Amino acid sequence: MTAPSAVVTDGIRRRAWWQAGLALAVLVGAVCLARRHWPVVAHGAGRLAGADHGWLLLAAVAALGTWAASALTQQGAVPERLPPRRLLAAQFAASSANHLLPVGLGAGAVTIRFLMRCGLGTGRAATALAVRTTASAVVRCVLIAALALARPGVLRPPHLAPGPALALLLVPALLAAVAPRTRLWPRCWDALTAVSADVRAVHACPRRAAALWGGALTFVLLHALVVNGVTRAVALPLDPVRVTLLYLAASSAAALLPTPGGFGSLDAALAVAFTLSGASAEAAASVVMGYRLLTAWLPLLPGLVVLGVLVRRRAL
Repeated sequence: MTAPSAVVTDGIRRRAWWQAGLALAVLVGAVCLARRHWPVVAHGAGRLAGADHGWLLLAAVAALGTWAASALTQQGAVPERLPPRRLLAAQFAASSANHLLPVGLGAGAVTIRFLMRCGLGTGRAATALAVRTTASAVVRCVLIAALALARPGVLRPPHLAPGPALALLLVPALLAAVAPRTRLWPRCWDALTAVSADVRAVHACPRRAAALWGGALTFVLLHALVVNGVTRAVALPLDPVRVTLLYLAASSAAALLPTPGGFGSLDAALAVAFTLSGASAEAAASVVMGYRLLTAWLPLLPGLVVLGVLVRRRAL
């Protein structure tokens, strides 16, 4: 008889292979699209090269602040006090690891390992990461709803025929009816129970709750500020609220595709969002490249160096 742990390990391994395969397919598709539209990419790079340096500097400062906001959010997700410098370094390293593995697996693995080194058990570390992820998702959804009300018409839901619309409504009902009869439901219920307990423990301390929600909000707004700074730098005439809403919608949609760091999926989603909002293809490409340059490409190598140092010092 197969041990339960072996079954779980095999399931995780199969899921990782499936995610890696899908991520590779998306990346290959993104490369093919880039080659097909290479003149647009080249003109976008030229426009970025001649961008306003002052706005790019502001965007770079905002990008640096995202790691501090990430560390603040993670501190708020646990009642225990974490070492501040190691926490900040771990978040910087996790962001680089996230660009190498799909669906945030790299960042999640680094964060859980760091929390375990700080004395938390495996279960507590996993639930702390889940609390942080839940808070970030809630903040993102609230911001999208608020900005969509402030700028009606920017996000237009796709028109669906009655048949597909009815099918979409029936899918959650079928899942709710089938899930309790599967083996997955007890595991999900146990995980939700553990996360709820950690949420109550965090909110018992107002300072931790403020760090959790304030850090999650600051993290999202700083990323939006990076996009706005690059948009201003390349002289794209879109107001900040519209740009922020476009970024939030595009990044949320890109999260559905498991590419490393959103490469390919986020790039395409951002480019489509800005193009549909009235920007030229070259301007949209320059915004995407500028945002990626500041948040992913430039910090990638230093982040991997920090990751290696943390592993060597057994901080991870």
